[in-house]
Amino acid sequence: METKILKAIDQNSKLSVKELAEMLGESEEKIKAEIERLEKERIICGYPTLINWDKVEEERVTALIEVKVTPQRGMGFDRIAERIYKFDEVEALYLMSGGFDLSVTIVGKTLKEVAEFVAHKLAPMEAVVSTSTSFVLKKYKQHGLTLIGENEDERMLITP
Repeated sequence: METKILKAIDQNSKLSVKELAEMLGESEEKIKAEIERLEKERIICGYPTLINWDKVEEERVTALIEVKVTPQRGMGFDRIAERIYKFDEVEALYLMSGGFDLSVTIVGKTLKEVAEFVAHKLAPMEAVVSTSTSFVLKKYKQHGLTLIGENEDERMLITP
C-alpha cells in the first residue's frame, strides 16, 4: 500500500485522503494513518507544487552546476553538501557518479545573480575544486509532467 500511496501523491499531491482511499480500495482511517507514518519517517518530505515559471512574468534563471569537491576526512561528501544545500538559491543537490561529484540546481533572477552565487558563495569553499555551470534555456518536462501544451506527433509516418 505504501508504494501505491506514494505513486498517487507523487503525481497529484492534492488528492484527499478520501480520494486515495477510494482509488486504493482502503479505509480512510488506514490511508490517513499510513500517510502520517510516511511523514513521520520523512519518506514524505513535503508537498511541492509544480509551477511553469516560464508563464509567469517574473524573470528566473535556472542553472545546473557540476561541482568537483575534495571529500572531508570522516565526513565524505555530506559536510560540503550540507553547506551547499543551506543556500536559499539551491533548488536541488545530488551526489553523482562520473566526472563530477555534486550536481547543484539553483534559481536566480538573472545570469549575473547566478554567476555571483558561483563566484562568491560556491567556488570559494575550501572543498570545492572546480565548477561548471550550464543554464536551462527551456523546460519541457519536470517531475514527470509536461510543462508545454501537447502538440501533435511531428514524426513522419513511414509505411511499407
